[in-house]
Amino acid sequence: MSEHEPTNHEPANDEPDTEPELRDRAESALRAVRDPDADLNVFEAGLVESITVDGASVTVRAAVTEFDDANATQVMRAMAQAVRDVPAVESAHVEPVSPSSGGGATGVDAFDTVIAVASAKGGVGKSTVSTGLACALAGEHSAGLFDADIHGPNVPSLLDVEGPVHSDDEGHPLPVSVAGPDASLDVMSVGLMESGAPLAWRGAMAHDALTELFADTAWSADDTLVLDLPPGTGDVVLTTLQEISVDGVVVVTTPFESSLEDTARSIELFRDNEVPVLGAVVNMREFACPSCGDTHRLFPGEAASERLDATMLAELPFSPQFQETPAPGDAAPAFETLAESVSEAAATAWDVDAPDGALDIRGDPPERRKERVAERFTALASGETFALVSDRDPTPVRRFLGGLTDRAPAEIDGFSVERRTPNDWLLTATKP
Repeated sequence: MSEHEPTNHEPANDEPDTEPELRDRAESALRAVRDPDADLNVFEAGLVESITVDGASVTVRAAVTEFDDANATQVMRAMAQAVRDVPAVESAHVEPVSPSSGGGATGVDAFDTVIAVASAKGGVGKSTVSTGLACALAGEHSAGLFDADIHGPNVPSLLDVEGPVHSDDEGHPLPVSVAGPDASLDVMSVGLMESGAPLAWRGAMAHDALTELFADTAWSADDTLVLDLPPGTGDVVLTTLQEISVDGVVVVTTPFESSLEDTARSIELFRDNEVPVLGAVVNMREFACPSCGDTHRLFPGEAASERLDATMLAELPFSPQFQETPAPGDAAPAFETLAESVSEAAATAWDVDAPDGALDIRGDPPERRKERVAERFTALASGETFALVSDRDPTPVRRFLGGLTDRAPAEIDGFSVERRTPNDWLLTATKP
């Protein structure tokens, strides 16, 4: 919901206004802006928290968090425009008051759902997918986008936003709020604090910077956070997965052979770190020629669905529409569809889709587990399927089942073990 645009006003005379004079003129202009819910100006309604002048730049902190997104955007735009119209103001920036000022939570834990977006390689469109997904989610949810790509923060340029990042009265950094036609999106990125600076930080510096932002950022959104991870599986990615409760990860890849190989390994890494893999997005799958209208595959080889042990959430073409600046609540249709698929996957990521009648031994002590397995397995008729849900790898159960039937473990037909979530396995076998 932030408004930050340059103006073209020039001073009315050769003597520049002093900062107190410019502040007074900005305040006078703001008194013409009305509260959309009351017949009062924004000062009378208590919507102006503070006015800060830095040279010819004016920043207004606005207490609009109690409004819905549409009214908040309306009043912030009106306030920003009023300040921009003041002669000698070169830029105006309106920021919503931090939720911490109203007793809200800070840090990533403020969100109900955290969805990470990752890639095994750089250059596959991960940040483009993250940004499009976040903008689509913002149309239905109170959403945020955290750019954790410490060495290549591209989100600010993709959304055409810039810093600086301000802080609230308690010193918590405030995300930049990006306004769309009917929605807004909270955005935090190191790139907003270090605009144009090379980010050649060492591992410890990157870790400390991200840890601080993860814990201290004062978000106004609190429903869904999209976390744009750095590419690869380095220290920053692993540390993030260890320090943040992530509800699921979306992996982004191209159909290129080496990208699929690395992505397959990354999927297993996430599962080993107890992060549910919601599915994969295959980017740049094909290209529609604008001249002849034919569709061309950009990469030969097997389909991604044959190479990756993950649900295919979307297969995106190489398209100019994805190079346009997205807006919260007004994303490309492909990202709207992706947002629906991701939301559905996240809602059930920790569920185990077990067959009816499966034996659930999660939480049982070891001896009780053996007793229950023996009771259920021996009660089955020959040829019936035995299904078991466990919170530890049940592969050794094959030997136990063989002992119950005087068969060698290899003779237990239909035996399979599938890890359904980071903490849950499903075993199936056929009773001899």
